[in-house]
Amino acid sequence: MTSIDDLPAVPSDQTPPDQEPGEAGRPAGVRPRRVLGKLPRYAAGKPPVVVEGLESFKLSSNENPLPPLPAVLEAIAAETSVNRYPDPMTTALRTELAGYLGVPPLDIVTGAGSLGALNQILATFAGQNDFDAPDEVVYAWRSFEAYPISVGLAGAAGVQVPVLPDGRHDLDAMAAAITDRTRVILLCTPNNPTGPVLTRTEVVDFLERVPRQVVVVIDEAYQEFVRHPEAVDGIALYRDHPNVIVLRTFSKAHGLAGLRVGYSVARQELTEHLRVSAVPFAVSQVAEHAAVASLRHIDDVDARVQSIVDERTRVVDGLRDLGWTVPAAEGNFVWLALGDHTQDFAAKAAEQALSVRAFGAEGVRVTIGEPTANSRFLELCRGYSHRPVAG
Repeated sequence: MTSIDDLPAVPSDQTPPDQEPGEAGRPAGVRPRRVLGKLPRYAAGKPPVVVEGLESFKLSSNENPLPPLPAVLEAIAAETSVNRYPDPMTTALRTELAGYLGVPPLDIVTGAGSLGALNQILATFAGQNDFDAPDEVVYAWRSFEAYPISVGLAGAAGVQVPVLPDGRHDLDAMAAAITDRTRVILLCTPNNPTGPVLTRTEVVDFLERVPRQVVVVIDEAYQEFVRHPEAVDGIALYRDHPNVIVLRTFSKAHGLAGLRVGYSVARQELTEHLRVSAVPFAVSQVAEHAAVASLRHIDDVDARVQSIVDERTRVVDGLRDLGWTVPAAEGNFVWLALGDHTQDFAAKAAEQALSVRAFGAEGVRVTIGEPTANSRFLELCRGYSHRPVAG
């Protein structure tokens, strides 16, 4: 396991090339916090290149290929009071969610996407405490690439625990990584970008090894796509575990990624603190009304999600028929552990007007997109000579 503190810092006496030294040899101008020099840059999925004669498809950002439901688009068009601030408590959305999830409205705190909700959690429970060493946040790696950025910006130290060869969390190693400085643990299920879920049994066992004062965040951004019969359900779990916080979002299943609507669910002894760190007006009234409308047509949302799950099954079966080894895929994406061939595969995909998400020399994540895009992706794999190195 590694810590973000192990990364090299930007030397304090290094003068940026576009600045001249000031008096006494000091660099002129404003300088950012040193932690920024230790953090990776978030790399959003790139749009596809234009290839003559081919329709382009973006399979790099785990976006829902389907637009919002017609009723949701109507709700968006009907919202005209954008000259007014939104309800800071997002009362209508929390009330709707409370009925849908079967939880008290006070257990819900909304945010700008699940990432915004996560940042509120980190700001509340982990960071730099006066003159003490920074708090620690334990999470699997590779996992959601925003984790090290958010943890570092909160002032905490990230402790990365490598995933197992099949892309699953190594919960034994994560439990062993807990110290008296650990304040938050992040569990991503299904894990982005590798795909497998955590089961209820293994998470319950893990929680028994976590001190009660440590917050355990169950990040379920792709929960609606899960079909594993023994997958953990964070909402069911938080009722029995006061230190559990569940993250969910409207970005994926509901197709509202551009409106930024997410939320956390936790016991009220935690949400009372989360509301202090919550960003005021983080969810616009347009986003709130769209999310409410989507929840009120949840059967239609579920049908669309099932169509994507069906395509995911077709893609995974197709890859395995080609002899490719891929981890269990429970989100709206598949993971190809291509190692040193990662960038080459991404370039080959671009030649076919497909944008995919390449992670260094580790692997490629490919979103389940339109059927035509998925078929073209499978054809690319059929003619590609290198196979994933693990899965």
